[in-house]
Amino acid sequence: MTEEPTLTYFPDIIEYQARTCSDKPFILFEDRVITFAEFDKMTCRAANGLRAQGAQPGDGIAILMGNCPEFLFIFHGMPRAGFYTVPVNASLKGDGLRYVLSHSDVKYFAVDDVLYPEAEKLGRPLGAIEKVFIRTTTGVAPPEETEDLSVLFDAPADKPEHEMKIGAISYMLYTSGTTGFPKGVVFRNYPGVAQYFKTMSAWVNPDDILYTCLPLFHGNALQLTTSWALCAGVPMALDKRFSASRFWDSIRHYRCTEFNGLGAMIPILMKQPEKPDDADNPVRLVMSAACPANLWEAFEKRFGVKIWEGYGAVDGAGGMTNLGNAPVGSVGKPAAGIEWKLVDDEGNEVPQGQVGEFITLVPEGRPRTEYYKDPKASAEKVRGGWHHSGDLFYADEEDNLYFVDRKSDFMRRRGENISSFEVENVVEKHPAVAECAAFGVPSELGEDEVMLWVRVKPGMELDRKDLIRHCAENMAYFMVPRYIDAVEDIPRTETMRVKKGDMKKRGVTERTWDREKEMPDLKLKK
Repeated sequence: MTEEPTLTYFPDIIEYQARTCSDKPFILFEDRVITFAEFDKMTCRAANGLRAQGAQPGDGIAILMGNCPEFLFIFHGMPRAGFYTVPVNASLKGDGLRYVLSHSDVKYFAVDDVLYPEAEKLGRPLGAIEKVFIRTTTGVAPPEETEDLSVLFDAPADKPEHEMKIGAISYMLYTSGTTGFPKGVVFRNYPGVAQYFKTMSAWVNPDDILYTCLPLFHGNALQLTTSWALCAGVPMALDKRFSASRFWDSIRHYRCTEFNGLGAMIPILMKQPEKPDDADNPVRLVMSAACPANLWEAFEKRFGVKIWEGYGAVDGAGGMTNLGNAPVGSVGKPAAGIEWKLVDDEGNEVPQGQVGEFITLVPEGRPRTEYYKDPKASAEKVRGGWHHSGDLFYADEEDNLYFVDRKSDFMRRRGENISSFEVENVVEKHPAVAECAAFGVPSELGEDEVMLWVRVKPGMELDRKDLIRHCAENMAYFMVPRYIDAVEDIPRTETMRVKKGDMKKRGVTERTWDREKEMPDLKLKK
């Protein structure tokens, strides 16, 4: 048996698994099977290939590509030669795309042919970009001013001659930018990060096959599913995108035993027509985030799975998971040794049962959240040694934590705080509602009025008065929405997060239904 060496940087894991797992499948993608040994070689080729194009340690490459093995070859390969990577949200266009490509200071750009036209519209020069590599998916030759991505993988598969440097940037992940341009979260080489991920993957069984259909530019698919599979030495199945109608067929095809589900995925899957074979699938475990408490046990029963609810953030600290050892609806407790508290806007700790922002103490010597070229935002994130999550929770008597809302989505009406998350959970129980989004719009009284965007179930009509009565019966009077817009689609990011910023900007229009006008005699019970 091969003795496990000391694992310092993440490439150490790639090399170790190439030796120990060798020809075992690692990436399952459509009809392709990439082994651990092949993954090691392809990451080396990618790094050597970029160096052959003139790149020097400290240079960066942006990745604007759909889910595919090449994305992972580049992402995990480039740090092996001292380059950093910047995964880019595939839905970005215009100024948003220009900002990330320019702000990140990348000199190289790997992009799918079908996504390149959006970058081409921005003109040249574009930031510091010197060379563009096109991944051909349509059979059409790349433009003359670009290179085919394959040139990176024609390089030798030898381990790059490069010594990893403590503190060098490995990659950057840009936040979703709901309140302005996104911020680049910096990840640097830090001794022990490899062993940390290896330890965190201990829950994976040796015969597991992990699955993700979430975009690789997001931390969930990139840092969790991929890294866990790599560290545990088990296969991962990769799909191009989430499809509610084909989801379980993909699970069965790849024989997957575990997947990560962001909160919106579970309600969407539950809205699909029930089938006799719903529970006939190989999944044993769902690693969920923001699963509505009212759907938790129903989802487990219908699909024959177990849900572990977790919490974490790309720019966060102090993640936690309910491993079935906390009540339904809870994300559990922070790990032992993490010092945390819930505080109000003035930084005062709130009593048990009351809502407060989750903050954690950053231990001395540990890296702090860093936003690229934004020291002000970095300092705001960690104040007085405490990392501020921007997320609201309450704790029960056992110190189990319950997610309430993001501070940016929280509303205040009639002197009361309102969780959009809680409003949405109630509204989506109405039989005519497929999905919804709740957000605040300005009130004549200077606070918020609750507004809903509702997508109606196909073949049904929405009786807005009946929906309001449903809300009045199932939520506090001050939470009952005033405004409703029935829409064909709830706009979401590719990571299933609702784009509430755009909704708030549009606000109340002539077509908006107003409860106070349509139901003037309604008396809400206090």
